[in-house]
Amino acid sequence: MGSTGGLALVMSGGGARAAYQVGVLRMLGRRFPHFAPPILTGVSAGAINAAFLAAKPGDFETRSAALQSLWSRLTPEQVYRIGTLDLARNVLQTGLKLVSGGLVRTRRRYALVDTSPLRELLQRELGSTDGRLPGIEQNIAAERLRSVAITASNYTTGQSITFIQGHGADVWESGHRRTTPCSLRVEHVMASASLPLLFPAVKVEQHWYGDGGIRLTAPLSPAVHLGARAILAISTRYNRTPTEAREPVVQDYPPIAQMAGVLLNAIFLDLFDADAITLERMNRLVAMLPPDERGSLHTVDLLILRPSRDLGKMANEYEARLPRALRFMTRGLGTRETRSNDLLSLIMFQQDYLQRLIELGEHDAEQRFDEVESFLERTGTHPER
Repeated sequence: MGSTGGLALVMSGGGARAAYQVGVLRMLGRRFPHFAPPILTGVSAGAINAAFLAAKPGDFETRSAALQSLWSRLTPEQVYRIGTLDLARNVLQTGLKLVSGGLVRTRRRYALVDTSPLRELLQRELGSTDGRLPGIEQNIAAERLRSVAITASNYTTGQSITFIQGHGADVWESGHRRTTPCSLRVEHVMASASLPLLFPAVKVEQHWYGDGGIRLTAPLSPAVHLGARAILAISTRYNRTPTEAREPVVQDYPPIAQMAGVLLNAIFLDLFDADAITLERMNRLVAMLPPDERGSLHTVDLLILRPSRDLGKMANEYEARLPRALRFMTRGLGTRETRSNDLLSLIMFQQDYLQRLIELGEHDAEQRFDEVESFLERTGTHPER
């Protein structure tokens, strides 16, 4: 196996904030060009990055550089349709459906924007002509990758579904979670990245799916089930200090944008941190057991890399540069009434904002280089060893 031991690279959600992950990945590629985690998992926008790394050829430096190139030239028009008429039509059709009590019949697309441009972009960048992602199978066959997992939320059944391609998959199922071995397609990536209410649901086979972060209560679990003994995770959430956490970001009654931001943070990011705490607690409990009494239990070393700045607050600096139609719509939700625009940061696919996040991610990872190198050496996954 050309890949590095039982190391998993795990990427959380966060919409446009996933550009921060790209900066971290770029640092890893520059500093560790032969870095080759055999397990890749992603949810929401993190699924896009995971699929890209899994499907592209070359070493990690080459793939991370290509991913940086993609995000650096990304524009809102390449992610969703943002014309005034498109936005107005989506909002009016949904509004008519609501105020008429369902009597007015409209097309079934309850979302703010149309994400067909994103589908076209993914098909082109991932080398897909029919929805399939042949690069993943090629990397698995070449032993550059063991398995990749992408999670989406099944709106039809309410379950969290983890789609897995590769070897060594520990298939599991509980009341609201289960895995599905498959050949990953563009539809799986689109489904995982479909922000609730903002982006439309995606049909995979007979069911409709949305953002994978909605029901994934244990975001690190796919990597653990796939056999990871060490996890390098990239979060897009800034860890506020107690003083910062007590500071109000709105003065009056909280606008919709603020409430939506709190809700989306709870979906995408709070569970990620909570799962990390649970994993570390389990590690301590397992370590207390004598080796001959652990059975199949084992510790999983974890390192989380996260932003050194609040990405929501950074989004405020770029709000005035949003496309006019989208800016008009988001201001109606109250994005100018809060000092931390978490909602806005999810959909701000503007080159200047994305480039700022990439630079911050690369800078933050560079600042923690010694910690990363120590983690790779301690876990026996250093690519040079």
